[in-house]
Amino acid sequence: MKIGVRVHDFGKSSAEELAKKAKKIGFDGVQLVLNKAIDGETGLPGTLSKEKAEYFYNVFKNEGIDICMLGAYFNPVHSDKTKVDTLVKKFEEHLKYQNDFHAGYVGSETGSYNDDKWTYNPLNRTEKAFNEVLRIFSHLASVAEEYDGKIALEGAYGHCMYEPKQLKRLVDAIGSNRVYYTVDIYNYLDISNYENQTKIFDECLDLFGDRIVIYHLKDFVVEGEKLVQCCIGKGMMNYDYILPKIKKYSPNAYLVFEGSKPEDMEFSYRFIQEKLKEV
Repeated sequence: MKIGVRVHDFGKSSAEELAKKAKKIGFDGVQLVLNKAIDGETGLPGTLSKEKAEYFYNVFKNEGIDICMLGAYFNPVHSDKTKVDTLVKKFEEHLKYQNDFHAGYVGSETGSYNDDKWTYNPLNRTEKAFNEVLRIFSHLASVAEEYDGKIALEGAYGHCMYEPKQLKRLVDAIGSNRVYYTVDIYNYLDISNYENQTKIFDECLDLFGDRIVIYHLKDFVVEGEKLVQCCIGKGMMNYDYILPKIKKYSPNAYLVFEGSKPEDMEFSYRFIQEKLKEV
């Protein structure tokens, strides 16, 4: 299986430097968020071109690195509708040039009524929230169809698609074969349900099936009444259960480290590699 990394977790620098850092550890691919990863890039509408996309593709290709996802994450229910409109256009432009990046998918989560905090708000669990997210991503699915692009959507406990079945409901309602799933089990967990992580993971497999294209890998510990992300392989995520299932049911999906510290990545990479060999 291929293992990737959210490349701005190395810090912001040039594409060349980031590609070398990813290659040094052994990663096969990157999740690329232009404005967070590349010096001088905003990713905003009007800043991308075929030439620029091909340049970044070649920089990573020269190190043997795929661009498995372009991150164009935005909050579709943000109260600042001018901001939403701008970021929708950004997502559209990422879809337009996705194939010039040779990127697998353009990805986003589904937002929160807490605006830039992306945390739980009771409004997130309303039909109003569902319908607004549906409206925006239905439009983006039509853009993906126009440009031969692909979208990967991700749910999270504190967001509008707060559980796997709600995300499945959204994708079914969009009704486009251009929309796929990113699974991040950690994002579905909180202090009330973390002991059910394998049950939630199985629910994702059952609901999403072969439409899962990316798994975000994280780990966590419990501190007081909250979950805190930690080095992959040193926490409570049950990789002995999760990885064999991924290998069996999603052998072509990318495993992507997200939120890892640079000093932890080599240990975590070896940890995941060894676990996969045991399967």
